Amino acid sequence: MTFSASEFYEAGMSLPPDVRKDVALRLLESVESDDAFDEAVESWLQTDAAAAYDALKADPTRAIPAEGVRAEFEAKWAARP
Repeated sequence: MTFSASEFYEAGMSLPPDVRKDVALRLLESVESDDAFDEAVESWLQTDAAAAYDALKADPTRAIPAEGVRAEFEAKWAARP
């Protein structure tokens, strides 16, 4: 029997939390590192993230309080299909 990604996810979500954590970690470890992805993340950290940090440091009024970010995330999470 072959599971779709969605079916696999639903089956995994029925497992106890400690078992889900173990399975998730084992799955992550089974994926080989993608050097191109790692380089892209590193490049982003060195350019875009640094620029965003500098812009926020220069104009702190652009900051969004953590409570607002959390509320927005929770609303989006609750509305997911």
